[in-house]
Amino acid sequence: MNLLFVGDIVGRPGRELVRKGLRGLVDRYSIDLVIANVENAAAGFGVTKDIGDTLLEYGVDVMTSGNHIWDKKEALDYIAMEPRLLRPANYPAGVPGRGSYVAQTGDGRSVGVINVMGRVFMLPIDDPFAVVLREIDAIRHRARVIVVDFHAEATSEKVAMGWHLDGRVTAVLGTHTHVQTADERILPSGTAYLTDAGMTGPHDSVIGMERDSSLERFLTAMPLKFEPASGNPRLNGVVVEADEATGRATRITRISCSERDLLEIAGAAKETPARATIS
Repeated sequence: MNLLFVGDIVGRPGRELVRKGLRGLVDRYSIDLVIANVENAAAGFGVTKDIGDTLLEYGVDVMTSGNHIWDKKEALDYIAMEPRLLRPANYPAGVPGRGSYVAQTGDGRSVGVINVMGRVFMLPIDDPFAVVLREIDAIRHRARVIVVDFHAEATSEKVAMGWHLDGRVTAVLGTHTHVQTADERILPSGTAYLTDAGMTGPHDSVIGMERDSSLERFLTAMPLKFEPASGNPRLNGVVVEADEATGRATRITRISCSERDLLEIAGAAKETPARATIS
């Protein structure tokens, strides 16, 4: 089974990359299920129903999020009605939405997706290390393959979560920093790990926002409104190959594609028989 995880989608540039390139990536890597972090999809802050529904139409199967999930008020209603949109499971009891979902591939195989959020340099919500174990126990009988999106700031907390879940889940993939790390590996007990999947959006920016306003804020310490940038859009993500019989990962591959790369991949996919393997 091949899973594609798309790093934080930022604004219209990120959504356009998904529109233009997702189908080609699915064909190239023989992807069975697509997971994407969407908490920055609406102009860099939050997600709306229209945007979420559109991303699902583009081919995203499960949407994860993080600390920006509530930035658009309508997300409160949307997350209550759309089970494929997750918020961190370790928000306190009574918060709308859910932190896990069991998706079905096109041929009916089950994949569990869990979303949790770190606490170092972030909101002091419930303990993600304890909550994630409860979420795993809740869905283990329905899915052997399980992917965890750990939305966190500190690399130490992310690495610790990887070791915490080694052998318990198929993959622990970090999000939030918008900077793709180069530490992908299969941990000793079979869990694929990456500290941060990166950002799907404008990379000639300060983690997705316009450079001038971001620099001005650092230089003056004055409050300024951030606007999404547009230059050099790239799709960052990771492909995880899993043994569905054991739930263990067998391969993890980082991807970082420009718009041109994605168009070339899409063109190659049209010329290649379905399900063929492209090296």
